[in-house]
Amino acid sequence: MPEKRPFDVLNGSLNNTVIIGLKGGVEFQGTMVAYDVHMNIVLENAKQFVNGEEKKGLGTVLLRGDSVVFISPS
Repeated sequence: MPEKRPFDVLNGSLNNTVIIGLKGGVEFQGTMVAYDVHMNIVLENAKQFVNGEEKKGLGTVLLRGDSVVFISPS
């Protein structure tokens, strides 16, 4: 299996649903439509979760890369 780099994983996540965890325990689920070299991420149809419980739907959001803890396919 070929070695994967972080940007390979991000490219593979484009236009797919992901869960993104942020510092402070807040998570967002949505379709990842863009990212940049600072790992700022744009999600569409985003939903915010706190402690695993859905809090609200947000539509399109920009998540600042320095607060991202993890990105996972959902």
